Amino acid sequence: MALFKKIAPLASLLLSVIIGALFIYAGVVKALDPARFAQDVSNFRLLPWTVGTIVALYLPWLEILCGAALIFRKLHTGALLILTGLAFAFLVALSSAKIRGLDISCGCFGHANSHSLTVSILIDVGILAALIFILSTELKQER
Repeated sequence: MALFKKIAPLASLLLSVIIGALFIYAGVVKALDPARFAQDVSNFRLLPWTVGTIVALYLPWLEILCGAALIFRKLHTGALLILTGLAFAFLVALSSAKIRGLDISCGCFGHANSHSLTVSILIDVGILAALIFILSTELKQER
């Protein structure tokens, strides 16, 4: 247990950089083609077109900013909470599409992403687990 207490902060820092870079990459890819991302959002059939278009315009920039905040440790906890919420929302949307039998690309890493919904769900579960680990490690350090 003592070893875990020593390793956890370092692992949390490393995961923050990795997850931050992942969200920056995902945001940049989507920001470069907002029309395509708007179509990917629409394919989930969860939001009206206008709301989906707004999401497609602003979500990539939120991902980029929060990813940078994780890496550069500025507003880190806020970014961590936002990204955890986003990862959970993505998991719900992906699971909903899978349950409804939609044959779509998630658009998570741009349109070039050719993962099945099952693989996308597994990737998102891993990202969500990493974010929760980082958050729990930080909360323990603040005590």
